[in-house]
Order: sequence, then C-alpha cells, then structure tokens
Amino acid sequence: MDPLDFITNDELLLFLHRKKTEISCIEQPHALFTQLRDHDLMTEELFQKVKGMRSREQKQTQKRIYEVLDRLEKEKSQCMHQFWDCVFQDHILQLYPTLRLLRNSLLDGTFKFYENSTNVETPTEKSEGKGEEGKERKRTRKRNKDRKSEDSDSPGPSSASTPAKKNKKPSFSTPVKKGEKPEIWTYPLYKTQLPVNCGDKEGTLYRDKLPKGEKCILSDKRWFTPSGFEKFAGKERYKNWKLSIRCVNTTLKKLIEEKHLEAPPMERRKRKCAPKSLKELFPVISAESSSADSEHSSTSDEESDAEDFEQRERGGGREFRGRVEDDEEEEEEDEMTDLSVFQAPCLPVTRSSLTGTLYKVRFASGSRGKCIRTEESWFTPEEFVQQEPTLIDGHWKKDILCHGKTLNFLHKKEILRIHSLLCECLKCSVQPDDLMAQKNDDECYACHSGGDLVCCDECPRAFHSHCHLPAVEGDSSGEWICTFCVFRTSQQWRDSSSMTEREALRSPVSQYRLHCHYLLLLMYKEDTQKVFVKDPCQTVSRYSQFISQPMWLDKIKLKMESDKYQTVEAFVSDFLLIFRNCSTFNRENKFGKMGARLKKMFEKEFQKIFNIQ
Repeated sequence: MDPLDFITNDELLLFLHRKKTEISCIEQPHALFTQLRDHDLMTEELFQKVKGMRSREQKQTQKRIYEVLDRLEKEKSQCMHQFWDCVFQDHILQLYPTLRLLRNSLLDGTFKFYENSTNVETPTEKSEGKGEEGKERKRTRKRNKDRKSEDSDSPGPSSASTPAKKNKKPSFSTPVKKGEKPEIWTYPLYKTQLPVNCGDKEGTLYRDKLPKGEKCILSDKRWFTPSGFEKFAGKERYKNWKLSIRCVNTTLKKLIEEKHLEAPPMERRKRKCAPKSLKELFPVISAESSSADSEHSSTSDEESDAEDFEQRERGGGREFRGRVEDDEEEEEEDEMTDLSVFQAPCLPVTRSSLTGTLYKVRFASGSRGKCIRTEESWFTPEEFVQQEPTLIDGHWKKDILCHGKTLNFLHKKEILRIHSLLCECLKCSVQPDDLMAQKNDDECYACHSGGDLVCCDECPRAFHSHCHLPAVEGDSSGEWICTFCVFRTSQQWRDSSSMTEREALRSPVSQYRLHCHYLLLLMYKEDTQKVFVKDPCQTVSRYSQFISQPMWLDKIKLKMESDKYQTVEAFVSDFLLIFRNCSTFNRENKFGKMGARLKKMFEKEFQKIFNIQ
C-alpha cells in the first residue's frame, strides 16, 4: 500500500498550502508542468500560458509556479492524493531535489499537521467589523493588558460587572510535548510499517510480519529477516539486530521494550558441550549472569548499551560460547539467504581458483552425474574438487561454493537432490556408453537446442551436423574434432607474428577460412535469443521500412558456404552491417544493447585471432 494512503486529503491539502512557496523556487519547471497536464491536474490553456516562460526570468517563473499551485489548491482541493502521487513519481524526484526533500518530510514525520497558525483569520472574521478594524487594532495591546490585570484581581465569577469575552487562542492536542522528538511509530501513517535503517541501508519494516518470524524488511526490492537485513547492511559482526537496526535513531530493542513492536518468537539452538578442560581455561558465562547483565543494560542509556555491545563483538576471544556444529552454524544463516538466486537451471560454482557451471538437471551425487562444466570438460562434484592440486582432503559438500553458499546448503534446501545409492537412472549409471555420453553437452553449442548431436572428442562441445562450420557430412565415424579445438591447435604452430588491421582485412578468405568459421560460430553461440539468426524482415514488423539493406547470420553462413566472400574485409563488413542496422532500428532498447555487446565481442575476438597490434 502507498504510504500516502494513510494521510487524509485535508492533511495533504494543508501540506500543499504550507509548501507552495518552497515548490515555486524550483528551476526549469517544464517537466513538472508537463506531468501535471498529463494527469489532468492542469488545463491545456494554462499549460500553454506558462510554457513560454524564459528560464532567466527567475522571479517571474516563481510567480507563475506559485499561481499554478494556488489555482490547483483552490480548484482541485479534492484531488490531493492524485496530485502528490503525480509529483512524487521517481522521474520527477530525480529532476527536483526540493520535491524529494518534501516527500521525506511528509513521510518521516518531520512535518507536523497539528501545528496550525494561531493568527490566521477566517473569512467570516474578516468580514465582520471591517470599519472598526483600524480603531480596534490600535487598542488591542492595551485592552488585553487591562483585561489580564482585571482577571488577576477579581476573586471569581462574583464580579458585579459583566465579564468581557476573552480572546481565546485555539488549543491543539498534540502527541508530542514541546521540545521532544516526534515518535513516528505512533502515527496512523506508520500503523502497518516503519522506515528502518542499518548502517547505510534503508528499508521498510512490516510490523505484522515481525512477530511471526517471517521476512519482514523490504529493501532494494528484496525481503529480509531482521538478522538478514543486518548482514545485508554489512553489520553481521554485531549479531544483534535489535541494536543495529534503528527507526529514526531509536533501536528496535527500545521499541520492543516499550511495546511499540512485538518481538519474534525465540528459538533455542542446541550446542555441543565444551570439554571440561576447555571450560576451565575459558569459563562460559552462565545464563543467569547473562540475563542479569541484560536486565541491567536495559535500564542504562541506549547508546552506551550499543557501544558495550560493539566492544564485546570486537573483543572476540574473551568469551567462549562453546563449539557449534557446522550444520547448526549454517542453519543460523539460512534465514538471511535469498533463495531466488538458486532457482536458475544452471548455477556458477567455485572451488578456490577453479570456476565452473553446475547444471542441476545433471546432478546425482558427489561421485555420480557429471554436472559441473568447465571450458575443458565435465566433472562430478568430487572430480571438480580434485582439479585443484594445491588443496588436499577436500570435500565437495563444503568446498564447492555457489553464490557464497556450500553445496551442502543447497542440498538441505532441496535445491540439489542426492540420488539413492540404489538409483539406476542414466545419471547414476556406470555403463561405459552412459559415462561416455556424460562427457559432452546435452544441447547444440551453436543453437542451444537438443536433438541428434555430434560430439567433439577433444572438448565438451556438441553440435547439430548442420549447425557446425563446416557442416558435418553423413555419419562421422571415428574421432571428430570441432572447429574450436582445431583452431586452438592451429594457433600453437601458426606463425605468431603480428599484422596490421589493414593487412588482415585485405587477406583472402581462402587463407583464413578457419578464422571466419570460428568467428561465425562464436556469434551464433553468443546470440542466445536468436535475434540476429533469421531474416528480420520476416520476423520484425515494419523492419524493411527503416532498414534498406538487412543482414543476418544465416545469410552470412550461406554466403560463406557458397564462397561468396573473396576477402576478410567483405566477411567482416556484413557483420558490421548487422550491428549498424541493429543500432539504427533498436536505439537504446534491450536489443540495441545486445547488438552493442556482440559488436564489442566480435571486434575483440577479431583483433585477438588475427594477432593485430
């Protein structure tokens, strides 16, 4: 729910009345006026009138802005929610810092709706006794003074004369005493949620979720538990979210103690008992003493409590809390983890200096199912751990990490499922043919789809026979090596002398056919969404109206197979035509950015494989 929904229309109208002058001081108000017109809060006639204002006429500009706001206050007084919702849009707040400050003061409780001016006269008061206004004004101070002395001298209501009616000042019932800081958690606006911060991270605490032990803090479009938010803010070493998370400089601990917030249920964790010898060396603080300390600290000043807490955390080894099992320590951090990052079908994994990609569909166990792919090969988790020669006695569950979490964590969260020892599926099979099939990819390296594939005997890649360059004719009996492996091998014995870009472009394609095949296959592989594969005139509406000379990858492949290219320059120019057409048609949308990324990669690989200096 929008926080503005908790504020009444009258309160928002008062806020506009008080802040018109501040808003009128903004510079370059054209975008604001356009926004108001587009949301039917400003007539077209008025918009055209103020549209011609020159930026150098600052005083005149301020006057016009004020007139617009004043007119809006009078004519659109029932549309205040619509007005402020329109003004507080992100793109408007980015242009006008003044409006951003106003929004903060409205939502954080800084602006006080109950502080009305005591000297404002109503229109009725102004109309009564207009003729005597000048005379009365001169005598007001003296008369008030005389009345005050008469009131103090008179014993009470038994005075003979009829008492004059007192000029009472309006009174207000405010939730805050004079000089005190407003407690925003008592406002109706924050009945369901509170603004909180931990370090430099800000979020919104949903009050109804906190006592349930759920993820209750929303920050950067992600949900966190309190301890998870503490870790997200880089304060995990404190390990006490009640002190590290604050609402308007007040800790959540204090809000819980004062019954403004309801604490989540406490969970006790089992710990291993420390050996007797260790207890003697490092005495454990008893539960009674720790509870007594907590009672004492709750009565002390909040800031000193936080300082003592930080010093205790920095002090580290003075207190021995007992050794906890690795599984239990990981469970403590479970609630802090956003599991959505593990939902992809393939996950990045690391083991020391090794990197790879884990395909969940291939996983069976530590020793079965080659599920981790590197550039060179497919490995089971145990084989992947063994690839790091500098580390010994490694264990795949705790040594392989994914997004900072161990595979044991993924197993406990049922993201990875370990097969039974009696499982007879293809992933668990020990038959030679099944083991051989696991050494190559399950989909074509060029078009990213499955089917009848030809597998390379040197690397994990596999291709459809028609997707590979050159195409694989018939049944490839015996050993077969893909273009990528052939090119890598050829680079070892080819002349390593450099050439200029001009020399490379003027070279005949017949001499560098392997290089051209390599570049074209690489572009097929990187175009995962197949945006540049087919004729865009057939797949994109109105494409031919903007692009007179279309080009696509399949056409380059056909020209390559038909020997239409004589020089490398002609081959390269067709790729540059694809990228140029993409930039012209798509501009800055996601396809335009994709084309720019492929162009940058193509140019980098071209410089690399031709050894251009």
